[in-house]
Amino acid sequence: MTDGLTEDERRAIEADCERLIKRYVNLNDAQDWQAVADLYTEDARFARPSKPGEFIEGRAAILASFLARPPRAQRHAIANIVVDVDGPAAARAFSVIVLYQGEAAGPGEMPAMSADSPLVGTFTDKLVLTDGGWRFAERVGGLDFRPGRGPAPAASSPPERWGRRG
Repeated sequence: MTDGLTEDERRAIEADCERLIKRYVNLNDAQDWQAVADLYTEDARFARPSKPGEFIEGRAAILASFLARPPRAQRHAIANIVVDVDGPAAARAFSVIVLYQGEAAGPGEMPAMSADSPLVGTFTDKLVLTDGGWRFAERVGGLDFRPGRGPAPAASSPPERWGRRG
């Protein structure tokens, strides 16, 4: 049991949170930015995988950041989702994400994949139960491989999210 929760209650929370993460990916690929933003709490924080140290604060700012992006063809694959339940209204999650992207194509055309695809990274989430259901209070992305095929920059210590210290 976790904080007085039964195993069935804990599993239901895990399932609801996993569904939230999968719904986010589907809405993101559909580029339904209002629906994506609605999955965040009003005061949520979001950091894109390409800029994990730069937080966008608040649902309205998160929506504005998505609306400002130029159109592109994209498809996300999400895997290795693990949800840790902290209580009846709080959970944490970790997932691996793969992004395939390219320039938007015309009607009936198939887009060409970008030379930087795929991008492989992670999301670390703080999730809370609201009157509207489970929502992201914080979503922090990170990349596990740098885009491109040129020479590698100097090596650094692995990110702390991997549980190792340099």
